[in-house]
Amino acid sequence: MDRVTHFVDGKPWTGDPGRQGDVFDPATGVVSARVDLASAADVDAAVRAAERAAASWRDASLARRTAVMFAFREIVSARAARLAEAVTAEHGKVLDDAAGEVRRGLDVIEYACGLPALLRGGFSENVSTGVDSYAIRQPLGVVAVISPFNFPVMVPLWFVPIAIACGNAVVLKPSEKDPTASTLLAAWFAEAGLPEGVFNVVHGDKEAVDVLLDHPTVRAVSFVGSTPVARYVYERGTAAGKRVQALGGAKNHMVVLPDADLDLAADAAVSAGFGSAGERCMAVSVVVAVDPVGDDLVARIAGRMAKIRTGDGRRPGCDMGPLVTAAHRDRVAGYVAAGIAAGAAAVVDGRDVAPAGDPGGFWVGPTLFDHVTPGMPIYTDEIFGPVLSVVRARSYDEALELVNRNPYGNGTAIFTADGGAARRFQHEVEVGMVGINVPIPVPMAYYSFGGWKASLFGDSHAHGAEGVHFFTRGKVVTTRWPDPRHGGVNLGFPTQT
Repeated sequence: MDRVTHFVDGKPWTGDPGRQGDVFDPATGVVSARVDLASAADVDAAVRAAERAAASWRDASLARRTAVMFAFREIVSARAARLAEAVTAEHGKVLDDAAGEVRRGLDVIEYACGLPALLRGGFSENVSTGVDSYAIRQPLGVVAVISPFNFPVMVPLWFVPIAIACGNAVVLKPSEKDPTASTLLAAWFAEAGLPEGVFNVVHGDKEAVDVLLDHPTVRAVSFVGSTPVARYVYERGTAAGKRVQALGGAKNHMVVLPDADLDLAADAAVSAGFGSAGERCMAVSVVVAVDPVGDDLVARIAGRMAKIRTGDGRRPGCDMGPLVTAAHRDRVAGYVAAGIAAGAAAVVDGRDVAPAGDPGGFWVGPTLFDHVTPGMPIYTDEIFGPVLSVVRARSYDEALELVNRNPYGNGTAIFTADGGAARRFQHEVEVGMVGINVPIPVPMAYYSFGGWKASLFGDSHAHGAEGVHFFTRGKVVTTRWPDPRHGGVNLGFPTQT
């Protein structure tokens, strides 16, 4: 059986072999590998390696950092299929979906290749007589990234390339459920010429996370995961004096107005609701149908769902794969049962799916509920599975109130042919990422990714200019060069004269 080890100081590293976890193939239910789980000493060793590397990497020229990033980009691009296969084998998403994840990660690598332009400071000459002032941004030192299972390539690449290009050293703690992709990225970074210790990977669970949050050498933490854990990471990390960006959960609403193209809206709801088996923080989980389109829209969605083929993501023709673990499969199936018990109309029950795959896989098929109300658990909770709920609204105002009242604020969308309604929605909705006739409004790498309310703890979003700002700190320098006319001692407060 394969063993997935840590990657520390430029090489695979076993560390303390005391604890291991199972890595499953979700499409078969079979254990495919064992992953080492880091002890506190293992995490400390990785942080110390990063600390040693950070001292010299911060002094590496921008040209050298850029050269490494370009080389890394070429390696990842050439081996994208290998990376996608690793994702599908351990997460379960179909290969096309995994390839799309890799492509979005590449977008951030390419953005990081141009980072020298974003690290330029400002200069003001003669702020006072013979005095100049300028601003620069410098790396933090050692930073940590804690990433989730649902995007084992894309989410680490939201943070790691930018942090490294800014001159930091990184310790990544990926999900222990699908760890292989992160070790591939670490090996390829080394191959691209990144010095030993600048990028380290430690696998583990809460024990490893807590060490990173408490470690005095770690200056900043980037996290993506559920809202309860994001809140915990933010509170514990900031209590330890760290800069923290913690992206939490979501309950993304898609509002469909009566003038919308219902075929477009139905296609979008199915694509955004069931892609990656709903295991996306940007998945649409609630469709708000504004009267009188509800019955028609539900029928169109159900018709499209009948054509979705659930099965092994490596098999041609499969549209949706399994859930990541048996425990998560059981949790999602429990929400389906809870929705029925609460009185929602189960239009399609995914527990009855006949998958194109091994019966031992972690299967739940696409599920559709209609006439869902805000008090039901399938509405209030982040299910993180292929469960789509339709809520009826009598007007635009009622639909907007529903979205804004929800405690989450990650992503939302509106489907309409009315430009005025769309413009009003983007202005009034209290959500961080908004799509207009776009169901999954994930920004490109040069814009920032992040939500509002309980979907984000901290004030910095991921990647884009906010990512550069997060991984650097500002310094302002005021200079005066020796001049015999300096005027002697002056105890007054400095003024611009």
